Amino acid sequence: MTALWIAHVTVTDAEAYGRYAKEAGPAIAQHGGVFLARGGRYHQLEGNDRARNVVARFPSLEAAVACYHSSEYQAALAHAKGASERDLVIVEETPPAAE
Repeated sequence: MTALWIAHVTVTDAEAYGRYAKEAGPAIAQHGGVFLARGGRYHQLEGNDRARNVVARFPSLEAAVACYHSSEYQAALAHAKGASERDLVIVEETPPAAE
């Protein structure tokens, strides 16, 4: 089953976060991740509002978790720490209902 990496972010240091985004994209792609949404328009309905929302699809939950723990992604993540407030969750997708 594919999985979604869903991040809600408030950027507090745009320069440092820009370095994170530049390095994180290739690390995510290297693990089969494809961005579905990346900082586009949104409408907050419930919960905490964070101005940047990112959704990436991975081939599996395991691939998404492996990406997060990879040395490439962790190197990118070092730029985001202290430069953002983030919530990140990985959710396995539900298969389409059979008709």
